[in-house]
Amino acid sequence: MGIVRTDEHRQSEIESFRRLLVSCAGACKSKEEQDTGKNHVMNVDDDVVQDKVVCVTSGVSYLGIAIVNQLLIRGYNVRIIVDNQDDVENLREMETSGEMRGTNNRIGIVMAKLYEAESLSDVFSGCCGVFHTSAFIDPAGLSGYSKFMADLEVKAAQNVIEACAATPSIRHCVLTSSLLACTWKDYSLDNVSPVINHICWSDESLCIERKLWYALGKLRAEKAAWRVAEERGLKLATICPGLIKGSEFFNRNTTSTIAYLKGAQEMYERGLLATVDVNRLAEAHVCVFEELNRTASGRYICFDQVIKNEEEAETLAQETGIHINVISETENTSGNAPTQLELSNLKLSRLMSRVRNCKKIF
Repeated sequence: MGIVRTDEHRQSEIESFRRLLVSCAGACKSKEEQDTGKNHVMNVDDDVVQDKVVCVTSGVSYLGIAIVNQLLIRGYNVRIIVDNQDDVENLREMETSGEMRGTNNRIGIVMAKLYEAESLSDVFSGCCGVFHTSAFIDPAGLSGYSKFMADLEVKAAQNVIEACAATPSIRHCVLTSSLLACTWKDYSLDNVSPVINHICWSDESLCIERKLWYALGKLRAEKAAWRVAEERGLKLATICPGLIKGSEFFNRNTTSTIAYLKGAQEMYERGLLATVDVNRLAEAHVCVFEELNRTASGRYICFDQVIKNEEEAETLAQETGIHINVISETENTSGNAPTQLELSNLKLSRLMSRVRNCKKIF
């Protein structure tokens, strides 16, 4: 959704997508051809609703690739939205070279600007659902994510949900938010619960005061999505993940990682610095999407580790290349121990344990 990326980041995403195609070739080899001629690269002329056709925004991003992989493994046809012609040309070269052959033409690439609402309904037509994973990033920003980018993310989320509601074939949407949309509050107040779960929302004024633009963008975008979904009657679920980790996560997801870790020291001191493996997060997205036909609804907090001690903090610092003092002070100069809080992803854990095709991973 208008992601601003350097050439190095873009090339890294394309190379990661190429590796996805190689890994999917084996998984798809034993499957029969599905709907020959439909959902081919650059082909979005599909007027028939198919239960196994979905759209993923920013499908060549770090999380997007993982979600696409999970969808292909489960037999879905996937339309990937990219926002620039360079990505389209690179992906078209993969098609011409035969690199997409192993996916049985189950990946379609379309170009659209998510802040241009009029282009989205055509892209979504024929799909049964949408995974909205995008996040604006600003390489020039000190934290990697500016207030301006936060405003754009809100606009894009509104457009995506409006387009979903206006597209007859779309039944469900899963939106990726952030744990930061739940955790930033003034914990000195007596009425603030010590348990952070799916009903919690961050304090917008606190995010603005501390210039936590990434948290603010996720908070406002998710609230905007819920407002539009409720007004338009769209079945929506949102997933609020911790810091996304995985293979080469910092190199492949640099700006979002840096933006997430702004305020990391306070999160760590309060027991709120949580991480999640990108593949587990992708599986959670698909499981929640499939359960929207049954019991799934609302918000889901998603993490698989809370950074609780100096050794774990040191490991995270090494993985991200940041100084350990960004995460953990060796001495508490204030003299007052911060209130320890409890993160709860019980709602997602219960859902995942009930779903036959999902592992109990949280």
